[in-house]
Amino acid sequence: MSLPISAVTQVVLPAPAATPSRPAERGGFGELLEKAIGRVEGTRQAADAGIERLLSGEGEEVHGAILAAQKAELSFELFLQVRNKVVQAYQEIMRMQM
Repeated sequence: MSLPISAVTQVVLPAPAATPSRPAERGGFGELLEKAIGRVEGTRQAADAGIERLLSGEGEEVHGAILAAQKAELSFELFLQVRNKVVQAYQEIMRMQM
């Protein structure tokens, strides 16, 4: 079994600092990120369930389980690349002189 996506992002992305002057925004970047994590986690869980059904002999077809696993792997890799670009952009902004 693999780690859930949320465990990876907690290690890599620090918790945002609370700003008392700004109220919580609805539909912002945090919500978008949370939805993306949920979708990637959902594909991983579906792949795990398909593999378990295949191994237990519950009628799951081999190609279906393999496709689900590949989809989960590709969505995770895409998510990591997007996360890397966001972190890189953040670091570049922080290096800018004011």
